[in-house]
Amino acid sequence: MTATRYQLITSTSLIALIFLCLAWEGWLAPLRPGGSWLILKAAFLLLPLFGVLRGKRYTYKWLSLFIQFYLLEGLTRATSDAGLSQLLAIGETALAGVVFFSAILYIRATRLAPEKKAAQQN
Repeated sequence: MTATRYQLITSTSLIALIFLCLAWEGWLAPLRPGGSWLILKAAFLLLPLFGVLRGKRYTYKWLSLFIQFYLLEGLTRATSDAGLSQLLAIGETALAGVVFFSAILYIRATRLAPEKKAAQQN
């Protein structure tokens, strides 16, 4: 697969994760009735969104580290919550996993070959 395809997969899954977090903490199964401050976790996902959409390799690098917080939260709540919240946590885990792996694959696909690096340094 090409870097463009990995960029599309990362972008789509990141946007889906933003909407999932908004819906989860806003309406579907918030921590407190009427919503909670945990809805702000969706706002933090907006930080890497524009860099991902533009294909900025540096953004993909730090996103691959940052997204692990969402993976961890999803795994924790998938094993501790029940009902709809548990299903949403499983969805968060799956989407965060897709973002993580597609970001890593994008980073690998856009890496310069050693010959090109040497030529670029000269």
